[in-house]
Order: sequence, then structure tokens, then C-alpha cells
Amino acid sequence: MNDKQITAQKKAGDILGRGLEATLFQIKPGITEIALNDFFEEYITKRGGFPGFKKVPGYKHAICVATNDVVVHGIPGKRVLKENDIICIDAGVYMDGYHTDMGETVKVLSSKLKVKSSEDEIDKFLRVGKQTLFSAISQARIGNRIGDISKVIQKGVEGAGYCVVRSLIGHGVGKTLHEKPEIPGVLQGKIESTPEITLGMALAIEVIYTKGRPDVVYGDDGWTIKTKDGSISAVFERTVLVTENGPEIITRMSSDSDFEARLVTPIAKPA
Repeated sequence: MNDKQITAQKKAGDILGRGLEATLFQIKPGITEIALNDFFEEYITKRGGFPGFKKVPGYKHAICVATNDVVVHGIPGKRVLKENDIICIDAGVYMDGYHTDMGETVKVLSSKLKVKSSEDEIDKFLRVGKQTLFSAISQARIGNRIGDISKVIQKGVEGAGYCVVRSLIGHGVGKTLHEKPEIPGVLQGKIESTPEITLGMALAIEVIYTKGRPDVVYGDDGWTIKTKDGSISAVFERTVLVTENGPEIITRMSSDSDFEARLVTPIAKPA
């Protein structure tokens, strides 16, 4: 991409990151999935963005929601969120000819809850996914391979005792929402045989994983994908631009700061 195109995609990414973060702040017991969709769409359109997911043929919403055992592509509806549900919001912004894509999973909490001194099982499950995402992003450097990203995702998720959903993958993102290269969450074959990471690539890196088995089933609506065993799942995703100085997250939230520190210094490839 040239400088003008990069600037356009960065602007879309900035609106997306801010919009998703603002939407996450709306999550509480009693709110509906469709209310979150409407909030996000209003937020980004007021700032000149367009819901990128509405450019997917047949899809009519601004976000996808994945609550509890839904893995991806859930259609936001009248479902009312309850305390301790976990929900992923996956969203995209299209602007000036370019797409961006990101997702975040959180636990639904009452504002009246006190801060806990220790994390529970679900807290750990979510922390592992987000830490793994940022470790994977650190591999998005010129001269590395897509397999370097895949290997880090697999190691981070499976090393913690969880399962990567192998049938769902990250991807390139640009003039269309889903572009090459594909970015699997597990290493398939030799790293040297996977695509090389080059300057200017825009990658939607995703960690898609479950607390149970990795098998999924497809819903009757033609979109929703759930875990086959009913276990909870989570997704963490950011759009990353490959620059001469390393990976640059262009769909960031302020809450990413603690995780971004690991991107400052190149992380050695895992053994």
C-alpha cells in the first residue's frame, strides 16, 4: 500500500478501536445484544465510518456477537446478557476503500461487584487468549513467516490447556474484509513453507479458542458457529500493519497498553 492508502486504513482502524472500546463499556447485565449492535453502529457512523460487516453479502448487522458457547458469527438479537456470561464482539469499519477488523471477549459483570483479589477460571481463560494474541502480533515482522504467528498462537493456547479452533482462521485485510494470506491458529507443516511476511501487509490476527474441545457446529441461521460440546469460547483479534519498525496495531483500545509493551522489543521466535 502507498502512504495515502495506509493513512486511510489507519483512520478506519482508529474509529474501530474507539468504537469497540466504547461498546464494551456498555456491557452489563440486562443489556441486549442488539442494543450493543445499535450503539456501535451509531458511534462509528457519526465519525464517518461504515460497518464493514454490512458489506458481507447477506449480513445485515454492524457486529457479530458470540455469547458463551457461540464461537463466531453470532447474529445480535434480543438475548439479554446475564452476570458472568462471556461475550465477544467482533466488528469492522470500512472507510475510504479500506477495511479493518477486530474482536474482544469480556465477562459480563455488575458494576456493583467489588474488585477481586484473584482471578477465577474464566478470568484466566480470557487472560491467556489476550496475552497469546499480543505474543502472536509480535511475530508480524518483515522476514518472518505466517507460520511464526500460527506457532505462537498454538503454543500459547494449548500450553495453557485450552484448544484452538482449527477450522477458523485469521486473514489479510484491506480492500476486502478477507484477503490472503490465511493465518491459521496452529502450525501446519514447516514454517518455511508458509507465506513470508512483507512490508505493508495488513493482517487480521485472531486467537479463536475454547475451554473444551475444538469441534464446532453450524447453526440453522447460516451464520452462527458454536462449540459442539457446549463449552465456552473466546476470540481476540486486532488488525496489524507490518512496518519497517515492526508490527503496528491500527485497531487498538486504551486497555491494550499493558499488552503492547511486549511489542517494543522483537521477541525471539519460540523454540
